[in-house]
Amino acid sequence: MTGHTQENLILDSVLGNRLIELRTRIVAGFDAGNWEELGMLTGSSEIINHHPRLLRSLSWNDEDYAGNVLTVLRRIVEQDPRTLGIIEAYVDKHFPGESTYVSAKPAERRITFSPYVFQVPDTHVEIDLVAVMMPFSMEFDSVYKAIKQSCTDCGLRCLRADDIWEESTIVQDIFNLIFRAQVIVVDFSGKNPNVMYETGIAHTLGKHVVPISQTLADVPFDMRHHRVLQYLPNTEGLEKLSSKLVDKLKQVSVGFKTQNDEDPPF
Repeated sequence: MTGHTQENLILDSVLGNRLIELRTRIVAGFDAGNWEELGMLTGSSEIINHHPRLLRSLSWNDEDYAGNVLTVLRRIVEQDPRTLGIIEAYVDKHFPGESTYVSAKPAERRITFSPYVFQVPDTHVEIDLVAVMMPFSMEFDSVYKAIKQSCTDCGLRCLRADDIWEESTIVQDIFNLIFRAQVIVVDFSGKNPNVMYETGIAHTLGKHVVPISQTLADVPFDMRHHRVLQYLPNTEGLEKLSSKLVDKLKQVSVGFKTQNDEDPPF
């Protein structure tokens, strides 16, 4: 089995685990009114109402209800992967659980942590969101533009901490962004200490980290075993970086397709 295939299997497992966890909580608490509200919030009323067995099996407490719930959840998320966060937020609000899974890969053991410097945001992982950690200087604007283009080509959104201003401190905005994102692109060029710090946060939260750098000498020694995308900061070099990033993002992003891919079958 190739590394690419193994990665896809892991990612399918991540998405599957989140849907199965939602299915369990929905089966335990949802009524027809909850399904109606969820359909309105996610724009998926047609999927819910036109499923031949979902609401009927709920009404009659049939054994196939759990399977119907999973099928409908999968179809809603396939139609628009961004709805996964909306569904999780709705279920958390009305049927609160004990924990939220924010890492990019499943694990046999979970840990509960309480950060001292940060506040854990009241939000969920957005599977279409890529966060970029890089120096905030004009010389990196063209690099950021190339990264954003790669994300757009993969049907993903791309944000950097200076794109948002939601908290009173920049470090909280950065933590929130890393927490929300499925993938983190980090540029080690220039050995920026903030980027090193942010990479540590991303690794601790179990995110997919995609390292890039203009020179491998800028990559920390204990990070060099990771595959780093090296690039030149000129037009040709940034075009090559963008192309390589598209390939990498296709491997590590869950549930998204490029502009040329076909819609998923229902």
